[in-house]
Amino acid sequence: MLPPSLRSTRRFSSTLKTLKPSQPPVLKTLKSEWDPHKLFHLFKANATNRLLVQNRFAFYDTVSRLAAAKRFDYIEKLLEHQKTLPQSRSEGFVIRIITLYGKAGMVRHALDTFYEMHCFKCRTTVKSFNAALNVLVSNRRFHEVIKFLDEVPSRFNIKLDVYSVNIAVKAFCEDDKLQEAYLFMIDCENNKGVNPDVVTYTTLISAFYEDDRWEIGNGLWNRMVFKGCMPNLHTFNVRIQFLITVRRAWDANALMGLMRRLGVTPDEVTLVLVIKGFFLAGYPQMAMRVFSSLQRKGYKTSANIYQTIVHYLCKREDFGQAYTMCEDSMRKNWFPNIGTIFMLLEGLKRFGEIDKARKIVALAESRKPPFYSSYLAKMQSLLSGR
Repeated sequence: MLPPSLRSTRRFSSTLKTLKPSQPPVLKTLKSEWDPHKLFHLFKANATNRLLVQNRFAFYDTVSRLAAAKRFDYIEKLLEHQKTLPQSRSEGFVIRIITLYGKAGMVRHALDTFYEMHCFKCRTTVKSFNAALNVLVSNRRFHEVIKFLDEVPSRFNIKLDVYSVNIAVKAFCEDDKLQEAYLFMIDCENNKGVNPDVVTYTTLISAFYEDDRWEIGNGLWNRMVFKGCMPNLHTFNVRIQFLITVRRAWDANALMGLMRRLGVTPDEVTLVLVIKGFFLAGYPQMAMRVFSSLQRKGYKTSANIYQTIVHYLCKREDFGQAYTMCEDSMRKNWFPNIGTIFMLLEGLKRFGEIDKARKIVALAESRKPPFYSSYLAKMQSLLSGR
């Protein structure tokens, strides 16, 4: 009779044999298998299965779980095996391998895959270059980015595109090298024929605003528009955030109006920023007018908009209006955060509005999914004065 360990191995081998490459259940089986050893062998046994090869999610999910288990040896074996198969002659497939290595934090393996593409008869283009560059940036290997940009394009006869520029600009900005980011953009535009797009400008504008260098941020905005590159929703939100930060709520509201005239629909972020901006600038009535106009114009309100309004009304000790807005929000099953609810309850109690406070607690108790019992107990304790 076989010992238990061998019987277990036999059962596992039998399972692999029954999962023939043509069987669709392999994807479901992979998804439900969490044992790293079994997951690796199951994936390898189906390495040529077309259903698996063409399923990007199956690769990402498998590598993510192996990385979480710190089985980087299995990741290497799995992906290196993929390089030996016919699909590795497709640049798109090799880009997947580069990206997967990057997601697992295996930067050197990702770069080696890029440098060795010719070994498996796969052509290197700016697409695979961008994938490798993105691995460096996403893993914050900023010190390697400049060398990669300087040496690799000429070595492989690669012409940078706007995606290359955007990845590099993002890297410089995240490394707090804003001047280098700007100069790189200008150099690519003047000497490499790569015109920056709205993503390039938005990344730079946001970085300069966050660094309190608003003059440069504004200059980049003007340059972008002058060059015929129109701002998108994210660009508008970046500028509105800046205007709110420097307490220029009226300018932020005017910019939101310009968005509408240009056919760019404000999103929840825009609306929350403008409402918050009027509160911070000391114009609560205007904040409420903006909210009212949203409903008249058919914009969808949201939990975040209500949260913003209730929070800042409480900060101004306008607990009566805060109560009305909070009750309206809760009846829609949109609940402010716990800190805001407690601020409202304490304010209502302080001003003798205990009945209103009880209604807020009753609504909080009806929340689905429910608040933690400790929070609800603290609310009841606050009402009783204990």
